[in-house]
Amino acid sequence: MRCGLLGRKLGHSYSPRIHRDLGAYSYALYEKEPEELEAFLKHGDFTGLNVTIPYKRDVIPFLDALSPTAQKMNAVNTIVRRPDGTLFGHNTDYYGFTSLVRHSGMEVSGKKVLVLGSGGTSGTAVKSLEDLGAQAIVISRSGKNNYQNLHLHRDAAVIVNTTPVGMYPNTGAAPVDLKDFPHLEGVLDVIYNPSRTQLLLDAEQLGLPNANGLWMLVAQAKESAEYFTGQTMDEDVIAAIHRKLSAHMENIILIGMPGCGKSTIAALLGQALDAPVVDADQQIAESAGMPIPRIFALEGETGFRRWETQVLARLGKSSGLIIATGGGCVTRPENYPLLHQNGRIFWLTRDLSLLPTQGRPLSESIPLTRIYAQRKPWYQSFSDYVIDNNGTPEDTVKAILACLEAPAPADPAERFFL
Repeated sequence: MRCGLLGRKLGHSYSPRIHRDLGAYSYALYEKEPEELEAFLKHGDFTGLNVTIPYKRDVIPFLDALSPTAQKMNAVNTIVRRPDGTLFGHNTDYYGFTSLVRHSGMEVSGKKVLVLGSGGTSGTAVKSLEDLGAQAIVISRSGKNNYQNLHLHRDAAVIVNTTPVGMYPNTGAAPVDLKDFPHLEGVLDVIYNPSRTQLLLDAEQLGLPNANGLWMLVAQAKESAEYFTGQTMDEDVIAAIHRKLSAHMENIILIGMPGCGKSTIAALLGQALDAPVVDADQQIAESAGMPIPRIFALEGETGFRRWETQVLARLGKSSGLIIATGGGCVTRPENYPLLHQNGRIFWLTRDLSLLPTQGRPLSESIPLTRIYAQRKPWYQSFSDYVIDNNGTPEDTVKAILACLEAPAPADPAERFFL
């Protein structure tokens, strides 16, 4: 079987990785210009296709039959070449979004749900939400319900973002201020890169249940694979692939006092996970063109922190890195969303008597007990997990790997102390 993804500019796609775990068929990327579409669909060497923007509606005139779901959505994202050579179109985005809502645990039946955006994904979300019993209201730039009259919908229970606001590489922006919705019960964002858009970070800060669009991506691929192969798959495959893909995409961030072992643990994690390791302090020195003690001498701690935030802004947008940070990165609150947007943050704790100070500008000039007293609340507020690093490095790595097998706790009171 020859399957693949059809689009115009595909760039980096996770679809081949997902389909590799879904079935024993090849999966390629087909980038086609609009004028190539008809010839490819009629004569292309494929048995199954996924279709992404901008062609989800453009392919319909070249198909011989549509599923009821595709007809209802007026959009196709899955094409199968049947044994007689005819092309059948289906839409698995509907299944994917519905699966995301159910997986999130958010109750939408009988509740007002705001759907931000009016594109194709918005239409999918609206139909799914309506079928789940929700009152779905589209918020667009113009029209009856828009961003200028959001005050009319302060009673919304759930917000779904289908716009590209906050998507990589333009992270850090949110389409609405969640504080304007006092009755909000949960937030969904179909974006999955970064793992936590600013909208989801805001929801997290307010203690609201939230989820990104990665589950939807995997779920729709699972139903596509069923159409490709003609075989029904167990629902558990979605969770397994989602967990695997999340681990691949997320960064592992190590924070803690200077000399607590972040670089050592990062190197061992890199070996265990076959993942690239980045030392933030080394990146700062390279960006500044001088060693860190020199930065402190010329620009002071304030200047150094500016360099640090610039580097963390760049590293935080990446995926699949193991990042050892400097001990004081937590002193600037703006560094938290930069790190957390695409990673889990581990605070390594170590007895102060074991921490070296030589060659560390702040540790040499200020007692460690004083530094720790100042920073402890920040370490606590930044971290997803707290890991004891007073034992062997190997034990610390094992503890971190065990944490990675479970979802990151949303409630600070549930953080692991290992």
